[in-house]
Formats: sequence, structure tokens, C-alpha cells
Amino acid sequence: MPGGTRRLAAVNRAALDAGLRPGETVADAQARLPALCLATAEPAAEQALLEHLAEACLCYSPMAAAGDETNLWIDISGCAHLLGGEIPLLRDLVRRLTRYGFTVRVAVADSAGAAWAWARFGDPAHPCLPAGEGRRALLELPVAALRLDPAIGDGLRHLGLKTVAALEALPRAALASRFGDVVGARLDQLWGRVDEPLSPCRPADQPRTYRRFAEPIGRADDVAAAARQMLAALCQDLERRQQGVRRLELAAFRVDATCRRLTVGTGRPTRDSLHLFRLLAEPLGTLDAGFGIEMLGLAAQAVAPLAAEQMSWSLGRNGGEAGAEEGGLALAVLCDSLGNRLGFERLTRFVLRQSHLPERAVRRLALGQGDGGTDGGADGAVAGGVAGRRPVRLFERPEAVEAVAPLPDAPPLLFRWRHQIHRVTRAEGPERLSGEWWRRDERDRDYYCVEDDAGARFWLYREGAYDGQAIPRWFLHGIFP
Repeated sequence: MPGGTRRLAAVNRAALDAGLRPGETVADAQARLPALCLATAEPAAEQALLEHLAEACLCYSPMAAAGDETNLWIDISGCAHLLGGEIPLLRDLVRRLTRYGFTVRVAVADSAGAAWAWARFGDPAHPCLPAGEGRRALLELPVAALRLDPAIGDGLRHLGLKTVAALEALPRAALASRFGDVVGARLDQLWGRVDEPLSPCRPADQPRTYRRFAEPIGRADDVAAAARQMLAALCQDLERRQQGVRRLELAAFRVDATCRRLTVGTGRPTRDSLHLFRLLAEPLGTLDAGFGIEMLGLAAQAVAPLAAEQMSWSLGRNGGEAGAEEGGLALAVLCDSLGNRLGFERLTRFVLRQSHLPERAVRRLALGQGDGGTDGGADGAVAGGVAGRRPVRLFERPEAVEAVAPLPDAPPLLFRWRHQIHRVTRAEGPERLSGEWWRRDERDRDYYCVEDDAGARFWLYREGAYDGQAIPRWFLHGIFP
């Protein structure tokens, strides 16, 4: 609405037959047609609808994109034969979009610009321009077929340049001096001299599969059966790619042009179709089929490398290697089930870090984060407990204690912890652990394993040494069983 003037953004067939055109002011339109019904234009909602329709067209080609205004682009290179050719593909596309309630004009040509022009100004009875033979037909189209700004189109027509052939006959320099480079660029796009790359609504290399139905389905058993078959096909594709699923999406395209999506995730890459179906089973029970589902789409939104695994000959019922494999698989199944119910960010695991200090030797990671390796390599393994004895219960933060010990590095004779005195009867140590070299304020620690007169065992350390300046402090870091 420039300057506050309300204009018609689009008109239906009845308004078009009555003489109304897009761009006309609302006041003029209502003066000519008092019974005119108006609706507020919603560009964002219209673009969202186009993107949804583009997703519904992924069953024809992985390269489907929503353009501006009312354009849908589908690159069917190498895909038309799957539906019997270009004509059967267009018929099915028109039938689908017409059933959604849209008026559709379609065309197939060598370039995106030629397809746009022929769909709007060509012969509807012959929507497919023969490959390499459509130049003559395109030359006869009006200049509006070049997707030019209306002001430029009006200027060309005022000069008597009404067809593409008239523009093609003029020198490019003369056109550029009057209208800029846009006219020449549109001509190059029409003839395919300049590529117009599409931005597909979904990544083209994303593993996916689709299942279309001759009649809409709505029963939960039918949807589940189709999902099983699609999972089997998707897992075969993943096996060829040596990949596993991390996040899976099932899209149900309904007959009323709406879509419902279900998403599940896994803690580690997998291509076990039975396990993936178990994860989908619960959200499938909540899927609303509406008036019916005409197509299902299954896509692996996130994947990770997963090499082939060597299977054991043993059934694993009596332990052994196969039993360990079954145990690992059972743990993965449990983690995936809990993750999809509670959220994978709420499930954490511990990963070794490169630090000798026990409280820094591990860090928490979400179940689906990282690759499960260590940060510290060999140093992380030493910090994790290979170098010496470690208590089963390790405090997250060491607790300060009051200790009495002979000089300079003997174990304590007694210590007070949580207002209770413990007299030491046995002790082992010391074991020295140094802090990170880049932390200048940290002092070395001397750890002792001690046992009191009641038989309880503790893991104590002295921070610093008796150097005559600072008095070392004692801390309790863990308890042995």
C-alpha cells in the first residue's frame, strides 16, 4: 500500500472476468463492483503455503523449491521416466494441486525462464516444449513472459516492442542504455544461457523415501504398515551409504493440503529398522489423519557414519562376546526410548578429559553430543584411575578437613570431618598429582589412602608442602567401600 493506497494483490477468476486486475486500487474496484468480497493479503502465510506445496512435490523430484509470488519450481531432470514421462508427471501434478483447490498452469522446458514463460503465455494444450525445439514458440510470446518489472514492460510496449522476437532482434547495448542490464539478463535466462540455481526446500542429498497411495488412508494399522516398509527401504539406502540415522522425520501429507510431522532421535547412529519403528510407534498413535493421508515421506534429517559391523556366530545366551553386543544394543534401545520421551538433552554421560585432577578428569555430555571418545587420550586414562587406587564414591568437590600429621610428608594421625574425629590406624601414600601447568595458582596434591579405628577408609590429600611460609590444607576427596 504505497502512500496508504489499498490495491488488489490478486484476483480470482470471477473478478478477472469482471474486468478487475491486480494492482488496481480497491476504491476503483469497489466502484465498478460494489459486491466485491475482499480479504487481507498475507504474504508470509502465502509463502509458507508455497513451501508446503514444494515439500509435497518432493515425490516428483528431490529438487523442488518455492519461488516468489505464486511460483513452484521442480527440476525433473532424470526423474520424469519414473512416472512414465513428462506428460504423465504433469497430469499427476495438476490432479494433485487441483484437488487442493488451486488453479494450476504447468509447463516443462529446457530452462526455468522458458518454463515460467510457457506456463503463463503458452499453449495449455501443449505444456511440454520439445527439448531444443522451443525457440520458435518462445519468440512469439509477449515481453511480459520475461518476468520484467511492469514499468519496464510498459516502456517496451510504448516503443512498439511487444514480443520476445522484437527484443531479440535489437542490439543489447541499445536495450541496456534505455532499460539497464535486466532485459538482456532475462533473455539469457529464457534461452538457458545463464543458470538459475534452485534452493530446494529440503537438502537434495538427504536420505529419504516416499509412499503414495491410490486412495487416502486413515487407519493407524495402514499407516504403521507403510512406515515399516519405508523404514526397510530407507535403512537399505543408509547401508549403501555406510551411514546411520541420528534424527528421523515422518511427514504425513493429508488430502486437505496440510502436513503433520513426527520426529524421533537416537543416541547413536543406527539403521536397525525394527528399533526405529519402535521409536516411531508411540508418536504414530497420536497422528491425526484428518480426512485421509495421500502420501507419506520418511527422511533421515541427521545422519552419521556407521560402518558395517561383524556379527557373532554365537546367539549370546551364555555370555561371551555376543552377550556383550546384546547388552550394548539393549542399552542403546533404552537410551533412545528415554531420550524421545524425556529429551536427549536430559540424558548425560561422562567423557574423560585431559587432567590429572580427579574432579576435572571427566565432563558431562548430552547423550547425542560428541562421538563418545575421550578428550585427553592417554592422560585422560591416567586421570580416570589407571595410575593408582581410586575410591568408589568420589566427591564432586573436595571437602576441607582439619588434620594432624607429622612433618614433612607423613600421613595424618587423625582428622576432623563433619564435626567427627577419625583416628588413623593404617595409611598408604603419598601419591602426588599436579595441577594443570597453565593454572599458576594451583598447588601440588599429595594423596593418602587411610583407614580409621572403625574400619572406614578415606581418600585424603594435602594441598601444598611444608615450606615454612604457607600452612598446607587437608581435604577429603572420596570414600572407599
